[in-house]
Amino acid sequence: MATRELKLGPMEIRLLFTLEEEGKSIFRTDDAKRILHSSAASVKNVLYRLRKKGRIEEIERGKYLLFPAKSGYEGKWSEMPFLIASELVTPYYIGFWSALNYWGMTEQVPSVTFVVTTKRKKKKKLTYGPINFEFITLSKKKFFGMIEEKVEGGKFNMSSREKTVVDCLLYPQYCGGIDEVIKGIWEDQNELDFEKILDYSRKIGVEVVMRRLGYILDMLEIKNEVADKIARSNPKGFMWLDPIGSKKILEYSKKYGLIINRTKKELTSWMGY
Repeated sequence: MATRELKLGPMEIRLLFTLEEEGKSIFRTDDAKRILHSSAASVKNVLYRLRKKGRIEEIERGKYLLFPAKSGYEGKWSEMPFLIASELVTPYYIGFWSALNYWGMTEQVPSVTFVVTTKRKKKKKLTYGPINFEFITLSKKKFFGMIEEKVEGGKFNMSSREKTVVDCLLYPQYCGGIDEVIKGIWEDQNELDFEKILDYSRKIGVEVVMRRLGYILDMLEIKNEVADKIARSNPKGFMWLDPIGSKKILEYSKKYGLIINRTKKELTSWMGY
């Protein structure tokens, strides 16, 4: 049995249409008062009804997210989570799997928007209507390499292509696994500045990121001087290639100081598709 769509009242329609005309994806109670020219009690009632009908969601006290009309609007809606992120935490940037997809380095569309910040959030995961967020906290030393992207209705911070690779090599669990990073490097090899990736790897001060990068470039036979520079650093000791993979040791890479726990066939299985 089909569910009956809840009809909108005149004041509800006026508020929604005006907000969409003004390009406001996120609005405040004061915006509603300005548009409706009504009493505080009346505005509160309109907002309550729109929440019940699933047209708006309260992000925090006095601040709301507008859900666009079902018809059309899809392009803007796809970027809506990025615009909302700036209202949830500061400083921030969109990163990891979300950034891989944004830059076209993976065709996988994550169901969660990954937000990187230096702040510790009490809730690591939040849901607003159909949108899911996950917050990853990085130290101030590791928090850099973002760029500002502009879209209709606002702007947002996104990790650059190079910083996206570094972050994903550091914490592959937030990008669908190291396989997705490898695929992204392969797909975007002509756009990536590998020297910058190496510099960023050194800047965050986590040696395993450089080791993984060198090994991956070698495995993919991407010819540049970066892999050679990493190999010449003569890494001491051994670290896991895939930190979330099986702890079964297949071999050791003395060249890059890595414990290899995934086969090349496994890591490049996407090449067959």
